[in-house]
Amino acid sequence: MIEPSDPILRFTRAFEEAKKKEPSDPSAFVLATAGPDGKPAARVVLLKHFDNRGFIFYTNLKSRKARELHAVRYAALCFYWPTVEQQVRIEGRIEQVPDEEADSYFATRPRGAQVGAWASNQSAPLSSRAELEKRFKEVEQKFAGRDVQRPPFWSGFRLIPEQMEFWRFWENRLHDRTLYSRAGEEWKIQKLYP
Repeated sequence: MIEPSDPILRFTRAFEEAKKKEPSDPSAFVLATAGPDGKPAARVVLLKHFDNRGFIFYTNLKSRKARELHAVRYAALCFYWPTVEQQVRIEGRIEQVPDEEADSYFATRPRGAQVGAWASNQSAPLSSRAELEKRFKEVEQKFAGRDVQRPPFWSGFRLIPEQMEFWRFWENRLHDRTLYSRAGEEWKIQKLYP
């Protein structure tokens, strides 16, 4: 099979294949960040949109991940879809999405998730589950009968890819690896040993 010269097109094809066959959520990926001290952290988040500009996910801006993204401005994503035997690793620069873009996405979220964004003080210590549920009910009452607006402390980040590596299972551990590296407006393509 001929590999596309555009890694976003290649990702689109792999993602569509995973959406058809992967029983778990194919939009789930591991986001790796580092703090100003260089210590790494990783967690699973959900991809909400991607295009030629990059890969977008959303979070509370007071969360650990957001603080690290603001401090370092680089991150890595890793998608793994076992049913289609593929992995995609993406590394690049981080930027916060414009408010209008975050507002537009927030409006599409289920109301409960909108309320939850207000109720959760993400990454902060929580004394009990009851405290969180109480905060949720208070926010529900605050927005009763009207639309839930996006909190000013909640937004999205776009990872602008500088490298994208596609890994596909192959027998005898001779896996197929292709690395795309940005060179200006073009992409350099290189095969890697497994």
